[in-house]
Amino acid sequence: MSTGLIVAIAVVVVIVVALLALAASRRNRTRQVEKVQTRALHDDAAHHREQAQQARSEAELAEERAKRTAAEADLNERKAEERERELEEES
Repeated sequence: MSTGLIVAIAVVVVIVVALLALAASRRNRTRQVEKVQTRALHDDAAHHREQAQQARSEAELAEERAKRTAAEADLNERKAEERERELEEES
């Protein structure tokens, strides 16, 4: 075999090894990106669940406040009626 042929084969082998290494590196990067994206999607879902829970809690608090306010309104209405009756009795 001639020296030129051996050099050519060696260059081809080096190129093939470099291409295989590049492909493996790309695969690893792709896997890492997929893992990060998956983690991000899980975090996003968890964030939406937290927001939903907060909204439910706020709704429950608003409902309690509304009940309290309605009870206060009823109490004030009863007091007003009682005062009117007292005034009518005095007259």
